[in-house]
Amino acid sequence: MGFGSYDESEQQEVDADFDDDDAVQSDETNHDGTIEFENGASSDELLDRLQEIKDES
Repeated sequence: MGFGSYDESEQQEVDADFDDDDAVQSDETNHDGTIEFENGASSDELLDRLQEIKDES
């Protein structure tokens, strides 16, 4: 077999029997709240650090 070749017998249709009770219910993990994050630095401090990073390159 060369690169990119495949054995057609490996490409057969798979008949799987799945039970919906065992499936992951995606609506169980919904999040309707909010999130807040405080980094403790002022905007000026962050901008100064960004400029330092740019200057290093």
